Parts: sequence; structure tokens; C-alpha cells
Amino acid sequence: MNNPHQNARMTPLGRAEMVRRIVEEGRPVAEVATGFGVSERTARKWLARYRAEGVAGLKNRSSRPQLVANRTLEPWIDMMEALRREYRLTAEEIAAQLRLARSTVAAWLKRRGLGRLRLLEAPAPVRRYQRQRPGELLHLDIKKLARFERVGHRITGDRRGKGEGAGYDFFHVAIDDATRLAYVEVLPDERRASTTGFLIRALRWFRGRGIKIERVMTDNGSGYVAKLFTKALRMLRIRHIRTRPYTPKTNGKAERFIQTLMREWAYAIPFRSSQTRAADLPRWLAWYNQYRPHASLDRRSPLQALAGTT
Repeated sequence: MNNPHQNARMTPLGRAEMVRRIVEEGRPVAEVATGFGVSERTARKWLARYRAEGVAGLKNRSSRPQLVANRTLEPWIDMMEALRREYRLTAEEIAAQLRLARSTVAAWLKRRGLGRLRLLEAPAPVRRYQRQRPGELLHLDIKKLARFERVGHRITGDRRGKGEGAGYDFFHVAIDDATRLAYVEVLPDERRASTTGFLIRALRWFRGRGIKIERVMTDNGSGYVAKLFTKALRMLRIRHIRTRPYTPKTNGKAERFIQTLMREWAYAIPFRSSQTRAADLPRWLAWYNQYRPHASLDRRSPLQALAGTT
């Protein structure tokens, strides 16, 4: 038969009753402990707490120790941070200097957000610029998109039954820095003949809208550093500006236009095939240039911005 006090022994009320019988009734500790289904040692523990703290000593307490022998003191942690920030020492070097475990130092550096050296540097301020005159700077870039013969998983969400690769379409992009006016072609590759041919046609297209290009900015792709492309620019007396390696944000206006092109057109419309996608590009591009407002252009479209500068 279960002891009626067995479930109560872990509650403050059960402990208070157990102590009362020992203190007020004067009953033996061992007898009372047996009646409550606990060991004599446990009963004496609660009796000692009652005598030291009163009724408050019978309340539940966290099992977490109040003092941890190996807890790293705050001054040591501050010293780790100072060595990391000022001298850029590794966790292993800091541990050797302070005679601490490397794992301890590494854990605290991570908690302070200093686990990687790059985190020590303040983020560079965003530098936004915009040319004042149309044609001062033309951004060129290329976006590669897979060809397809049916609606893809980006639209349907179904990755089953993926067909074999059909190659890629290369979207060559040219965007004027001052007005965001854009010209785009879909070409079979990004080699020098394609990049140079696109450059000539883009310059002609912008010239037809009254814009004479003075500078061209590209990344360091093979088609843009080719002698043919460089020679064409030199003959046309157009300055070629290349972005720094691994810094696509330098050519940010082209990057942002490509993001818009993908988000609002290429991935937003369920084209039946890459051929229908390419055929629809002039329609979307005309809408973009004529009607799409830009926050950086005071909510004007590229052609409205161009009209305001001429």
C-alpha cells in the first residue's frame, strides 16, 4: 500500500508537516522519516534548513549551484576582448597569454561576437553615387538563365521530372547611371564577339535617344577584358572602367536592374518556354523604361527622368 505522505514529501507543505512532527511533537527523526517515505538523512537535511532559515528553508530551490568553480570572471573576459580587438590575437594565442583553456577563450569570443577577424572591422559606409548627365556612365553586365521547354519549378514549386539541361540564355544588360534607362538583349553566350556586338548595338540604341556614352563600366569577365572589346571602346573614344575583383556592388546599378528583371519578369511570369520568355522581353523592357517609377528618380520612370534632363 502506498504511503499517504509519499507524494507530499517533495512539497513545502509536506516538509513543513514532517518538521512539525519532529520539532513540536518530539517524535524521533527516523520514525517520522519512515512515515513520510524518505530517508533519515533527507529528514535531517530539511530539519537543519528549518532551524537555519525557518519556513523559508523548506521551499523549493533550483538545483543549479550558486557558485561555479570554473566560471570565467568578467575581468578575464574583458581582457580577452581587449587582446582580440587591439592585437588581433587568435583564441589560441589569447589562451596562452592568460593561461586559460583555448575552448574557453574561443567560446567567450564567439559570445562577444568576435569569433571571426572580419567582425572586428566596422562595416564600410554605403557610398551611393549617381551621375548627373545621361551618358556619363553606362553599366554593362550579364545574367545567365537556363533554357527550358516547359514551366519550371520556380513557378510551379514542383521539382519532379526535371528535364535534361538545354543550355543557357545570356541576358546582356546596359543601364544608364543617371536615368536608369535600360537596354537588354538575349544572346547565346558571353564571349568577346557577343559582348562587343552588344556594346555597339547598345551605344547605337542610346544614341538614338539623344544619349552619347562617355564611360562604360564592366566587371572583369573574359568577354569584357578581351582585346576586341577594348579596341572597340578605344576606337570610339569611350573610357573603360572595370570593377574591383569580387566587388559586384561597384557595378550596383546593373546588379539591381538584373534583380528587378528577374523578380518582376523572368521569375514572375509562367513562360511556356525560354523562347516565349525571350520574345516577351521587349514588351517588359518598354514598360520598365516608360512607366516603372524609381525611388531614386523621385518616382519617375527612366524616360521621364531623361525628359527632365534634356
